[in-house]
Amino acid sequence: MYKAHARHLLTIAFVVYIIAAVIAAVLGLAGWFGAFLGYIVSFFAMFLLQAALVKAVQGERDGRGDMSIENTVNAAMPYIGNVAIAAILASIGIEIGLFLLIVPGLYLATIWAVIIPVIVIEGSGAMDSFGRSYQLVRGRAWHVFCTLVLVFITLFVVDIALGFIFSALPFTLRDGLSTVISGTLIAPFLAIVVTLMYYRLAGDRARTGAGYQQPF
Repeated sequence: MYKAHARHLLTIAFVVYIIAAVIAAVLGLAGWFGAFLGYIVSFFAMFLLQAALVKAVQGERDGRGDMSIENTVNAAMPYIGNVAIAAILASIGIEIGLFLLIVPGLYLATIWAVIIPVIVIEGSGAMDSFGRSYQLVRGRAWHVFCTLVLVFITLFVVDIALGFIFSALPFTLRDGLSTVISGTLIAPFLAIVVTLMYYRLAGDRARTGAGYQQPF
């Protein structure tokens, strides 16, 4: 699916990253306070991009691949708040879990793998998305975990390759280009993985019923 719809997804990611980068750069000219505002803009642009890409993948899957970038972003706007809250809370929980002997963090990353598609596709609230994601993942957690490991390895390889490609450039230019290009390539890939994972888990849950199963 990444190959088939790469142009549309990459364009969305590139446009959002570029606009956020330009706004952050302009605000940065105003001193430390402007730089802080620029960081906030970039921070929320990341959540907007996540929601927009999930919407784009949903549209492609449902046969609405002709949605414009503007329509896709506008469709994602109502979900930014819940996506931001859920993503921040999940990141904090996973970081704490990783600090506590690693395994709890990996467990949380697995059972919360589809919180963003749950919010964007089902319209779930930020807090409710955690329970819903757990409900979908339970019984398939090893499959989800292995998928996440493969994704991490892929992203790690891409990051190393980009670092090698841009190693000859000045640090400031290298850092900016690496962020935009890696984000443009990686964000759509992640959106496809988690969104298709959501649909697979939701379909399995619908076929097998909601009977309780142990996560592992």
